[in-house]
Amino acid sequence: MNFTLSNPNADPCAKRLYKYLLSVYGRKILTAQQESGWRGTFEGEIDYIKEKTGRLPAIRGLDFIDDHFDSVTARAKKWHSLGGIVTICWHTGIFGGGYKQSQEDVPDFDKLFEDGSEEQTAMLASWDRAASALAELRDAGVPVLWRPFHEFDGGWFWWSKGGADCFIRLWRMMYERFTQKFNLNNLIWVLGYAGDVKDGWYVGDDYCDIVGSDTYDGTVNRHGYDRLTLIAPNKPKCFHECGILPQIGEFKQSGCMWMWFMIWHTRWLYDNGEESLKAYYNSENAITLEDIGINH
Repeated sequence: MNFTLSNPNADPCAKRLYKYLLSVYGRKILTAQQESGWRGTFEGEIDYIKEKTGRLPAIRGLDFIDDHFDSVTARAKKWHSLGGIVTICWHTGIFGGGYKQSQEDVPDFDKLFEDGSEEQTAMLASWDRAASALAELRDAGVPVLWRPFHEFDGGWFWWSKGGADCFIRLWRMMYERFTQKFNLNNLIWVLGYAGDVKDGWYVGDDYCDIVGSDTYDGTVNRHGYDRLTLIAPNKPKCFHECGILPQIGEFKQSGCMWMWFMIWHTRWLYDNGEESLKAYYNSENAITLEDIGINH
C-alpha cells in the first residue's frame, strides 16, 4: 500500500516521521503512553515506566486540556529533543476549557457554521490559540501526531452531538484553517474513532493521515482493526487509547499490527502490572524510545 500524507505542503519533519512510521508498520508496534498531571507531576507515568521496565515509550501523549498550551509545547519540545515522538489530543469545550466542557457543552451547529456569527468567532478564537501553540512546535521543527475531536462517533463529546455530517464539516473546517491559514504543515492528522468504528463518520482521504480506534476491554481490538480496514483502506491504523493490554504477542498472532498502542494515564497504566509492562517494553515486537533510529 502506498500511503501518503494528505497535506501536499507537509514539512520535511512531518514527512520524515511519516516515512519512519510506515517503515515499521506491520512489523513492529510503537509503544506510547498518555501523560497526566493528576499526581502532581506530568512525569508520573513516564517515570513509572522507566522504573519498572528500564525503557521509555517511543510516543508521548499530551493534551491541550484546560488550555494548557504553553506547558504542553514545552514538554513536547523536550520529548522531541530526546528523540521521541509527540502526539497531542484536546479535551476542550466549544469555546475552550477542559474535560467537563468537552462533555457538557451543547452546540448550536447552525451558529457554529455561520460565518461571522458570535458563536463561530468564539470557537475559532479557541482553535487559534491551539494553532499558535502548534505553530511554536512547527517553528521548532517538531512534528505532531495531531488527534483532535477524538472518539467522535461515541456520542459523549460535544463535537459528536450533531451527528456525522456536522462532525465531518467541523473536522474539515479545522483541517483547512490549520493548514491554509496557519500553515501547520508539521501536523500528521490522526482520525480517532471510538471502539465501535461506526459507518458514515469518515472525513475522507484528503483530510487525515492515520485512522485509529480505542477500547478498554483488554483485547487487541480486532473489531476496530477490521472496521478501519473496511472504512479507510488507504490509511495506516493506530490503537490510540487502551487500558489493560493483552500479551503483546497476540497483536502479531491475530494480525492486528497497529502502528502504535497508547496506554491511557493513571490507573490504566498501573493496572497492567509490572511484569506485563516489562514484557511489552522489552519485546522484540515493540519499539521504545531507545529503538528509534531517525532524526525527526
